[in-house]
Amino acid sequence: MSETELPAHDIAESELDADDRLKPEFVSAVLDAVEADDVETVRALVEPLHPADLADLFELVPGEQRPALASAVADRLDGDVLAEMNDWVRDALIESLEPHQVADLAAELDTDDAVAIIEDLDETDQRAVLRALDPDDRAAIEEALSYPEESAGRLMQRELIAVPEHWSVGDVLDFLRGSESLATDFWEIFVVDPAHRPVGTCQLSWILRSPRSVSVSDVMKREQTLIPVDMDQEEVALRFQKYALISAAVVDGSGRLVGVITVDDIVHIIQEEAGEDALLLSGAGEGDINQPVLESYRTRVRWLVTNLFTALVASTIIALFEDTIARMVALATLMPIVAGVGGNAGTQTMAVTVRALATNQLTQSNTVRSILREIQVALMNGATIALLIGIGVSLVFGNPWLGAVIGAAMMTNILIAGLAGVLVPLTLERFGADPAVASSVFVTMTTDSMGFLAFLGLATVAGLTG
Repeated sequence: MSETELPAHDIAESELDADDRLKPEFVSAVLDAVEADDVETVRALVEPLHPADLADLFELVPGEQRPALASAVADRLDGDVLAEMNDWVRDALIESLEPHQVADLAAELDTDDAVAIIEDLDETDQRAVLRALDPDDRAAIEEALSYPEESAGRLMQRELIAVPEHWSVGDVLDFLRGSESLATDFWEIFVVDPAHRPVGTCQLSWILRSPRSVSVSDVMKREQTLIPVDMDQEEVALRFQKYALISAAVVDGSGRLVGVITVDDIVHIIQEEAGEDALLLSGAGEGDINQPVLESYRTRVRWLVTNLFTALVASTIIALFEDTIARMVALATLMPIVAGVGGNAGTQTMAVTVRALATNQLTQSNTVRSILREIQVALMNGATIALLIGIGVSLVFGNPWLGAVIGAAMMTNILIAGLAGVLVPLTLERFGADPAVASSVFVTMTTDSMGFLAFLGLATVAGLTG
């Protein structure tokens, strides 16, 4: 009997490897059962899986087999699984479901997770799903959809606990125990004034450890971090990181409490934003392996076309020195070294700058100091690399002047690369553009062009080809 033909219970006991990833043989066993239309075996195999692992299973199987798998495990395909699923996989799967099925799933979720499922549907399907929801859920989701994408309003949950400040600890405990419709997962209780504006917070541990007769206003913490409903989710994540928050109140324009954001939502945002910036620097778009091929093509090809035109700038500079290169072939051999090392130096500085901008480490207050710092780093790097390449070229080609020229060109290009790596992202950011999107294109063009110009220009001036 092969591994994929093992009894269901044997495979279920070892579905994960040492890194908590689903084993290939387990995935194969599930696919074999799906292809054989053996629903009972499929259910037995996936029964012990955590919702996050079941979501991973959907991502690992081919797209054309996901609807059949979803049909076989319909009883396990709940909101918790969809909340853990890759966005592209989830969107494709939801498109295959009926509106009432999507509505049933959305009703099980917190508002933020329900919005994530519904917001990407086309307008017709979105309306159909909203009609299938009960009035309270529909009103909450419609309100969330009215806020800008990637804002605190889309990210927040409406399910929270808020009490008036004149209550006692005993009143709060009786309220929590006597109300069945309250939020089930929460870390702190928000204290509000008569206008429903937050005036403080109480951790559950404080409530549980305080006598019943003590007033809530005496145990609450009045200092709190309030999140405007229209704040960008990246800025929200930075606040959670800076102030080590577990949860935070979200307020509307009038200061009224409208929702809460919790740290489990922020972990996903931090991961998404960090990965997004890295991928944007490379021009790879979202870089998701589940993204449709045509969308990946459209995202990547436009930056490759842009790179093609910027590369023509460097090519034009080389053409200006065609006669110089023809008289000394060694220049053609050494040109890529100058441009390549300069490009790497620029990429290093650019990555540091983009990250500093994303995390609010680099602001108008320390811009000049940061630029001077990068110039110092570039000068030290340039001196080191210039010395090494100058000595190496002098020994290999037996031409000290050639070594001096390439050393000077390398020093010049690394200094320019350092300046470009910090100034290009800063300039884009000042004009309201995302510095992670286009920085690499302009930095690469600058280092290549200036590297060739410095090397070939110095070689011509020095008369090496005469």
